[in-house]
Amino acid sequence: MQKWVRRISTGHFRLSTPPPNPRIMFTGIVEEIGDVSNLDSNGPDGGTTLTIALGPQSELLKDCHDGDSIAINGCCLTVTSFTPTAFKVGVAPETLRVTNLGALGQSSKVNLERAVRADTRMGGHFVQGHVDTTADILSVTPDGNALTFRMQPKNRSMMVYIVYKGYISVDGTSLTVTKVDDLQSWFEIMLISYSQERVILAHKKQGDTVNIEVDMMAKYAEKSLAAILGTIDSGAGPVPLLEKLVQSIATQGLGGKS
Repeated sequence: MQKWVRRISTGHFRLSTPPPNPRIMFTGIVEEIGDVSNLDSNGPDGGTTLTIALGPQSELLKDCHDGDSIAINGCCLTVTSFTPTAFKVGVAPETLRVTNLGALGQSSKVNLERAVRADTRMGGHFVQGHVDTTADILSVTPDGNALTFRMQPKNRSMMVYIVYKGYISVDGTSLTVTKVDDLQSWFEIMLISYSQERVILAHKKQGDTVNIEVDMMAKYAEKSLAAILGTIDSGAGPVPLLEKLVQSIATQGLGGKS
């Protein structure tokens, strides 16, 4: 068994057994592409059961256990049973409403990523596997050997968290935002040739739908700033943070005193 190094009170280090489950969230680095072999809306527990088939040489499930988390198109789901080349997950009604999983059919391709281990490199960015909304692909434009995708979130309020050169998860793939238009509520990402061979986005076209998870750090930043500025309500709903900041400065002055 792999050993971890643990620091003890004397300042020295010793080898120790790792925690029983050092897995955390996801990175947005897709490990494999799977095929939907069955989508049963009348599962044994009354919910929907999704079965994913893998290739004969797949190693995705080599260290799998019942109850482990696997991201399917960026959606964190729990493995309920598995064989060396297939696994099943339960899909809640809310998940079907918020994500594009409900549109999957037999033989649909899906991105797969196991929950990241704490002792591995962080190749993408922190992805929770909690899809915020879906987005429609407005256009796909070749740019040399790359592809530029323009997308528009179904929930337009998510645009506040999407920034130029920021991270975004698209169907579970960690990508960099290359352009943003807040007025028309769209953003663009670029898919290089290497990634085109390893994720399902390269096979999608105008009008198709993708799962979107914005960078959670942007959400934390917004909430922290809102707490600092305090709650301001115009009577017609929450006031945007920038307007709150201006009102706060006008009321208290730059020094924070009235």
